[in-house]
Amino acid sequence: MISTLKRYVKQHVFPSQIKEKEVVEAYDIWADNYDSQPGNLMLDLDELLFAKLLTNVEFKNKAVADIGCGTGRHWNKMLQKSPASLTGFDVSQGMLDKLKEKFAMAKIRQITDNRFDAVDDHTYDVIVSTLTVAHIENIEEALDAWCRILKDSGDIIITDFHPDALADGGKRTFAHGKAQIAVQNFVHTTGVIKKILLKNGFGVVAEDETRIDDAVAHYYTEQNALHVYNKFKGFPIIYGMHLRRAV
Repeated sequence: MISTLKRYVKQHVFPSQIKEKEVVEAYDIWADNYDSQPGNLMLDLDELLFAKLLTNVEFKNKAVADIGCGTGRHWNKMLQKSPASLTGFDVSQGMLDKLKEKFAMAKIRQITDNRFDAVDDHTYDVIVSTLTVAHIENIEEALDAWCRILKDSGDIIITDFHPDALADGGKRTFAHGKAQIAVQNFVHTTGVIKKILLKNGFGVVAEDETRIDDAVAHYYTEQNALHVYNKFKGFPIIYGMHLRRAV
């Protein structure tokens, strides 16, 4: 997808003069090469952060919803934990089609609004949502719906592009032909997200964030781009949180 970290930071963290597309259209386009992005810093950091948050959540014999599932990047990890069911929700039919190619028996549903009206109350034990919530404009409506479809003792895991990065002009972009396309985002602070979930009876189990620091310096070293690393060192790029609702 990119040849150097310098190009990555320029185009994917603070890009300019790129076309922004609405979420469904953007991900339908991106679906064709979403799984072919070696060295994508954001995806690699999300893999690490999600795996860490996953360790404290019981999946065995649980009903799990993956909201914003995309092509099922995390499905192998979750299926290894033996859930009773795993259902993927996404706004992009293109992404869901790619997931079905990899997991033929997958349960999938296309999201058409924030309310999840077709899903009964208290259906799921666990909701996971990775690199998704900033694509949702009315985050309170969406999270209230997630709380409704989650059981009373349920868990929620969220990871996403850090809102500080988005507020400073960061964008999620991908290459399409000779063009760069940005996916529409909305800035929701972690405080806002937690406030909505706390009012629905959740407590924070774990929080984490990843900054450009020594742990990711090897990405820059391998690309001969330590000057870029030094410029952006300390910048928050991704966050994660795990919340649980008490019975």
